[in-house]
Amino acid sequence: MKRLIECVPNFSEGRDMSVIQKITDAAMTVEGVKLLDVDPGAATNRTVVTFAGEPEAVIEAAVIAGRMAAELIDMSKHSGEHPRFGCMDVCPLVPISGVTMEECAEYARALAKRLGEEVGLTIYCYEAAALTEERRNLAVVRSGEYEGLKEKLSKPEWAPDFGPAAFNARSGATAVSARDFLVAYNVNLNTTSTRRANAIAFDVREKGRKKREGCQLTGPIVKDENGADVWVPGALECVKGIGWFIEEYGVAQISMNLTNVSITPTHVAFDTCAEKAAARGIRVTGSEIVGLIPLQAMLDAGRYFLRKQKRSTGISDSALIHIAVKSMGLDELAPFDPDKKIIEYVLRGEQGGKLVDNTLEGFTQETASESVAPGGGSVAAAVGAFGAALGTMVANLSSHKRGWDDRWEEFGEWAEKGKACHEELTRLVDADTDAFNEIMAAFGLPQSNEDEKAARAAAIEAATVKAIEVPYRTMEVSLLSMEVIVAMAEIGLPASASDAGVAALCARTAVLGAYLNVLINAKELTDGELARGFVEGGAALRNEAVARETKILEILAGKL
Repeated sequence: MKRLIECVPNFSEGRDMSVIQKITDAAMTVEGVKLLDVDPGAATNRTVVTFAGEPEAVIEAAVIAGRMAAELIDMSKHSGEHPRFGCMDVCPLVPISGVTMEECAEYARALAKRLGEEVGLTIYCYEAAALTEERRNLAVVRSGEYEGLKEKLSKPEWAPDFGPAAFNARSGATAVSARDFLVAYNVNLNTTSTRRANAIAFDVREKGRKKREGCQLTGPIVKDENGADVWVPGALECVKGIGWFIEEYGVAQISMNLTNVSITPTHVAFDTCAEKAAARGIRVTGSEIVGLIPLQAMLDAGRYFLRKQKRSTGISDSALIHIAVKSMGLDELAPFDPDKKIIEYVLRGEQGGKLVDNTLEGFTQETASESVAPGGGSVAAAVGAFGAALGTMVANLSSHKRGWDDRWEEFGEWAEKGKACHEELTRLVDADTDAFNEIMAAFGLPQSNEDEKAARAAAIEAATVKAIEVPYRTMEVSLLSMEVIVAMAEIGLPASASDAGVAALCARTAVLGAYLNVLINAKELTDGELARGFVEGGAALRNEAVARETKILEILAGKL
């Protein structure tokens, strides 16, 4: 999975959009970073900017944005409704795909360090990036706001985590964090009553509602021993929510912020709203995503609803997304376009140039051209992907066989394994060509002096290792897919026996073909021990693939 993070810096300027334009223009000079949203507010005098990409590129863009903000925004002249204490007031990083929260926190600390040392901003780390437990809460870190910052910095306990401890009247301070992706999610109701929508929102949101004596609508509010209101928690953690009426659509909605979709996913929020609404005689008719949603959240939703139907979940991402959209009614109020609503798809929209995005005919023609890439490594990965996909197909078909209804989960698990294999092999098609291009780039480095010669030699060696690792991984994953193929030959749908056989032939071809790429590149390594490790390990994978192919064909011989 591609490593992607999102950055959501909040700048203390929401009235002069030329300032924000200069900040975003500068940040977007970093290759691989895409601007997703700019949301200014005049009353708050604050703009929320959202951009995303691979971690290193995003950090670079954030540093540039922070530098520009420090040059263009004067906090001594700032006023607005929103709490703030700096020109780049907060700068959270959000893991999107291929990055854990722990890793994202480390990226946030690296960003904080650079903003402090290179830009000269006073930096505090909060939430998952906090260096001390006392600084996890943003409200605590930002207490006193800009007006109280000078006095705050004079106290030893409020020394910044990075950057100068001296008060800078122009730039103030910046809070950097790592946090979960926030999904703005609205659930539609077959009522026009805001009060009833609010009641359901109170049922589901984490904060819940105030406890009352007797009637929960009109009874007196219960107080604790300190005189504070007592609250009855709602059903869902990490959910904020209210009810409102949308005149444009003529329906009431439960409007929620899902602050951690790994704890409360969209599909759980949807089903819980449906349950609580039904208890009040109200029906959920659909829902909508406001802004963007991570791909994983949509795939998890698709799998969830398929499991409720006792159907295999090892289907394509597009099919999983379709099930999620229809199950949650995400297209009730407006069309749900995955390319515009799923953050990973938005980011890939302008990449282009990938082999796997080509048509089959286009890929074949490109392979047949005079260009040296794509070559055997990419073709081996593609053949392996076809084999793994065929094995997955047999698993999915077997899960639907009449009379095998109680085995849907068994075949679904095999389909999931097969899908993981063919998806990784598909990525390896382009990875092989990328590795070859890195070798060519390394050979093109200057070598006019001894230092340059040494750097060129090291780059060639590193690129050669990568050019071995990619086909080696093709071997490993293709061999792994044969576990699925063996199982489908043994227990899968009898009518698909020939498909399992073709899958085995493809997988074996991928392993043997990728091994040839390992061999031809291993002989170029200067590290003989490393080269021998690749060659010997590859030989073991090759032999195992041949053995599994033989086993599969023997199983199928009695069925065909």
